[in-house]
Amino acid sequence: MNYKRTPYAKFLILPLIITISACNNAGDIKTNGDIKSDTVVKTAIKREEPAITKKAPVINITDTISIKQIVLCIKDSAKTSDRIANKLGQIYGVKLAAIIKKNRLKITGVPMAWYKSQKAPFFFEAGLPIDKKPARLPSGTSIKQIGQDSVVVAHFYGPYDLTGQAYTALQDWMKDHKKKAIQPPYEVYVDDPMDKNGKLKDPYKVRTDIIFTWR
Repeated sequence: MNYKRTPYAKFLILPLIITISACNNAGDIKTNGDIKSDTVVKTAIKREEPAITKKAPVINITDTISIKQIVLCIKDSAKTSDRIANKLGQIYGVKLAAIIKKNRLKITGVPMAWYKSQKAPFFFEAGLPIDKKPARLPSGTSIKQIGQDSVVVAHFYGPYDLTGQAYTALQDWMKDHKKKAIQPPYEVYVDDPMDKNGKLKDPYKVRTDIIFTWR
């Protein structure tokens, strides 16, 4: 996915206080009829904040083989990148959790997602690996099968809005090794971004795997 990664400067309005003192010599300070001596005048000026530079993410590239998995998925979309996290939370923690419990399935891995678009609105499928296919596929769900395929993985540590750099690194790897992607890439959320107290962890200690399947 592509994200806006360039920080921008905001403008702050700061009061500049200028004190005009009375002078015996009228030529020292010129005033108009509306400003009297010993008057405080506030003038607004614009000052630019220094741009905030984020620390570069850690991206480790690995050429490996994927493991077989059955993934129960739900399709959804988000109008903005900010809405994706909320949508994924609902799918993993509420919708899929209820379906898996009702059908007596077991979760065998960590959350995953496939993105079909790289700009807003974002269309995606979010899923959880399960131990077996349900006897009847619940309405609104689908099954994705992951085989033992050749894959290149970017182990990404850093703010999620910088994951575009991992996609670029993988595309460069594919080009350098003359490989061709045979399936849409997908993301695996290895680490939970929240700690046990519900607070956000240091993003540089949270791992997301971005995976390209190739031949």
